[in-house]
Amino acid sequence: MSEKALREHNVLSESERKNESTNKGSLMNNCTENGTENLQGCQKKSHASLVPSIADGDHPTNGGGEVGTLEIEYIESEDLTDVKDVDAALKSISAGLESKDWLLVCDTLNNVRRLALYHKEVMLDMAGDLITLLVKSLKNPRSAVCKTAIMTSTDIINAYNDQLINFLDPLLVQLLLKASQDKKFVCEAAEKALVAMTTWVSPTLLLPKLQPYLKNRNPRIRAKASVCFCRSVPHLGMEGIKAYGIDKLIQTAASQLSDQLPESREAARTLLLELQTMYKKSQDLAPSSVSDFSEMSSWEDFCQSQLSPLNALSVLRATGSACESAVLGS
Repeated sequence: MSEKALREHNVLSESERKNESTNKGSLMNNCTENGTENLQGCQKKSHASLVPSIADGDHPTNGGGEVGTLEIEYIESEDLTDVKDVDAALKSISAGLESKDWLLVCDTLNNVRRLALYHKEVMLDMAGDLITLLVKSLKNPRSAVCKTAIMTSTDIINAYNDQLINFLDPLLVQLLLKASQDKKFVCEAAEKALVAMTTWVSPTLLLPKLQPYLKNRNPRIRAKASVCFCRSVPHLGMEGIKAYGIDKLIQTAASQLSDQLPESREAARTLLLELQTMYKKSQDLAPSSVSDFSEMSSWEDFCQSQLSPLNALSVLRATGSACESAVLGS
């Protein structure tokens, strides 16, 4: 190789080495930058997991307008711990539930749940105001606030039972509405609250509250009310049914047999079977014990005496009684 060619080869080799070094440096910088971005992403995710927030499509925005990805943790009742400062938690309820900061609202609702579980006597005097604020949270369009409020309703019902009866109406209608909507996780929470209501509130007090919703214009609300009505009646017991009026209960159930939604019709059938069982049991008792409960000799005769021919036929079909010809011929 000539001396000139050798010099050109050395110059070219040195240039290639520089380019290679530059490319490696750029590659290393890119890797470092990507690593930093990944680390920051992990840090953001870690931070988000520590902050109670929302799921199910609700995306809070940060101060700069950036959409957040926070997810709220819904705490089951058995996992709630006691509040550290009862007085401070009690004093913060009103401001917390009226706040525009939804995270603060959720945190305050969880404190209300803790107080209901561990110190229910301290909130009894403010039950009316508390229900008003709770209903406001139930109406909140943000689903995290709504579900936490429903869970709060369940704990309050479990804690106070019949003591809530004078304030129950606005809470009842919201729970029926939430149980009737399409958002599954909200609907399931509302169903659980309604089960608590029919379990822990005396049926003699609850049934009159449910009665108007059996005729509501919204068929879904009618259906949920029918289910609650059906679930509450057995808690009356035989004496309670006698006091309430089995004729009224049969008439109510009969009116639901022709309702629009299958859920309502099925609840009516279940209730009628329960009433039929109660009626037949009453016939096995001493006559002196049942004189005020049933005057007819059979379930079929009793239904015919209390209902129109068509309604009586529907009830007897629903309860498996075979006297259709007698009903149609009356």
